[in-house]
Amino acid sequence: MKPIKVAIVEDNREIREGLALLINGSPNFQCVLACASAEAALIEIPRHQPDVVLMDIGLPGISGIECIRRLKELAPKTQMMMLTVFEDHDKIFQSLAVGASGYLIKKTPPVKVLEAIQELYNGGSPMSNQIARRVVQVFQTPVRSSEAVERLSEREQEILTHLAQGFLYKEIAEALGISTDTVRTHVRNIYEKLHVHTRTGALLKAFPKF
Repeated sequence: MKPIKVAIVEDNREIREGLALLINGSPNFQCVLACASAEAALIEIPRHQPDVVLMDIGLPGISGIECIRRLKELAPKTQMMMLTVFEDHDKIFQSLAVGASGYLIKKTPPVKVLEAIQELYNGGSPMSNQIARRVVQVFQTPVRSSEAVERLSEREQEILTHLAQGFLYKEIAEALGISTDTVRTHVRNIYEKLHVHTRTGALLKAFPKF
């Protein structure tokens, strides 16, 4: 089995080296790069093309949020996950809006960090429980409140809400009692109706607060 290639962008040396040791010491994971700044990451990550990036927000110079925005163009296939001390509402949604697919706080136990990397690699959107609760609060407003999604069917709105909460296609299928292929078909229809190409794009259209 090919290991998941991980890059770390973290200015705190102790945290950066600890994460590298955790990843390299775990089966099926490989730390291919550890950067102390966004400036270094913008040069090195496109060269290494890792599968997953663990990104701090509070970096010196260019912020982690801005770094991810730029990296999405330079390394579009790489999945980005915030690993930060910030639980601030605005920073969470700014991170997701620029292309992060996961958001963990730094006190997350090591085994959970590895599970989140695997989940992100498999297409999920892992979040710490504290962060997930904040996200769910934003999604308390019914999807129908957005004019952009009025054209979606009831089932499509239901699936969009599950996507917003970070569910994998397989998990949505199990929750709704339908096949994974049917979920994929609904998601394609959602994207087409909302004129978007990604999960984040759909959420930005569906939830004005996002």
